[in-house]
Amino acid sequence: NWDAAQRVAEAHDPDSVADVLVGQARFAFEQREFQKAEAFLLRAQRPELAIKYYKEAGMWSEALRICKEYVPSRLEELQEECGREAAKKGSRGTEGLLEQAREWEQAGEHARAVDCYLKVRDPSNAVLMEKCLLKAAELAIKFLGQSQSVDVTRTVAPQLVAMKKYSAAAELYLSLDLIREAIDAFIEGEEWSKAKRVARELDPQSEEYVDQRYKEYLKNQGKVDSLVGIDIVAALDLYVQQEQWEKCLEVAAQQNYKVLHKYVALYATHLIREGSWDKALSLYVHHGVPANPQNFNIYRRLFVEMVNAPGMNCAEAYSSWADLRDVLFRLCENLVKSSEANTPAHEDFETMLLVAHYCATRSAAQGVKQLDTVAAKLSIALLRHTELLPADKAFYEAGTAAKQVGQQKMPNPSAPPRLLSQAIDEGNLDSLDHSDFQNTDIPFEVPLPAKQHVPEEKREEVRDWVLTMSMDQRLGQVLPRDERDTYEASLVAASTGARSLPCVLTGYPVLRNKIEFKRPGREANKDTWNKFQMAVKTSHSPACQDVLKFLSQWCGGLPSTSFSFQ
Repeated sequence: NWDAAQRVAEAHDPDSVADVLVGQARFAFEQREFQKAEAFLLRAQRPELAIKYYKEAGMWSEALRICKEYVPSRLEELQEECGREAAKKGSRGTEGLLEQAREWEQAGEHARAVDCYLKVRDPSNAVLMEKCLLKAAELAIKFLGQSQSVDVTRTVAPQLVAMKKYSAAAELYLSLDLIREAIDAFIEGEEWSKAKRVARELDPQSEEYVDQRYKEYLKNQGKVDSLVGIDIVAALDLYVQQEQWEKCLEVAAQQNYKVLHKYVALYATHLIREGSWDKALSLYVHHGVPANPQNFNIYRRLFVEMVNAPGMNCAEAYSSWADLRDVLFRLCENLVKSSEANTPAHEDFETMLLVAHYCATRSAAQGVKQLDTVAAKLSIALLRHTELLPADKAFYEAGTAAKQVGQQKMPNPSAPPRLLSQAIDEGNLDSLDHSDFQNTDIPFEVPLPAKQHVPEEKREEVRDWVLTMSMDQRLGQVLPRDERDTYEASLVAASTGARSLPCVLTGYPVLRNKIEFKRPGREANKDTWNKFQMAVKTSHSPACQDVLKFLSQWCGGLPSTSFSFQ
């Protein structure tokens, strides 16, 4: 009867009261009445026994609490002992760590509790891991200093991100005003609206950062349609990377002319590299032809590709030649109104336009029997532009055209293809005899084609025909002359050097009986003009009608007697 024993001790032997209290405490501990036992020992002023009994019961948090409050001098020693015991528990795995962490927490040893929670590793139990990490962070923020809280948060949050708990990580960062880290956590979780809101409300300077990261994300994910509303140039560049050219141009066209033509040029360059110069040409047919110097190489390349292409000397090629002609015409019209007006580049493009017009008109004439002579004259007139055209191809086409309409009425520049073929094989012009073309405007110093443009079987035909001509005394090889005592296709008079204007339909010089157009420098031989008009009326050729339509634009209108092509 402990109560009776205590009364007797208090009445007759006060020195034994403490012993009675200790006895009561021991009995209470055995009965697991810990609070009552603790009270007895504290009344007996024996806190060290309370610590001992708590230790024996494995209640380290209670032992540390009593020690901290009543025997602080022993606290460090007890903490070390407790740490050793915790290590033993930790070796028992997750349960031991959790038990020890809770004990540290109950004992107010928050730093040690945080360490224990951070040591918990159980990949098979993501929920438990998340709880332990958040508990560690919570204790650090609530009980530890700012520096330690930040350190713990920087340890915990990345692990939460790795577990795809992006919002939890971000909220943790925000609780310590780590704004950029919170934004990055939201970004990592692709929670862009939250990242944007945090930046807007808490750190406006980070809005641009979020936008940039979002653009990069959309680009990396190929989500170009979403990118359009944020960064149009980045979206267009992504369309280019994905080779979604049609979509790129569709979106670019909604911007402005400059943006559109940046991507038209990129697409055209791509098509030319792919060998699809015809598709590249159609881009400028549909989208216009800006007089941008950075585009000049594209325009030149389109011209070069087309004049070098096989199968273009025929009626069926009219639409292609007309497209090139119209593109170059628009370009030259734009150049006149630009800072590039009258520059060497402008002059080059005017010459290319003239060549394209001759080729287009030749194709149109080839589709109408009455205009065979016009087509042949155009092939011959093109010889004065062999600095731009492959010479072997130009001479072959001119000679073939002359032969087809009757070589006795037309000049026969057919030997040059044979000699040019030899020169191409040899890689120099030394073997060429230019004596037949002296005192003409057919250039001699022309670029030597890098490859043969005339097939071998065609070159053999030329050799045989030239041999036949040389054996036939009736077929003289002297070029026909006109009233100027000059080769009839030459614009420059041999004796005076006077230059005549070329006929807009044949390229031959206009000497007498001319038709003059409103635009200076545009004339036609009247006989040829009337013949062409009559052919259009009788054949109703759409190509020839289109030639007249072009001439109306190029020459500033047609004579009042002209056939209406509308």
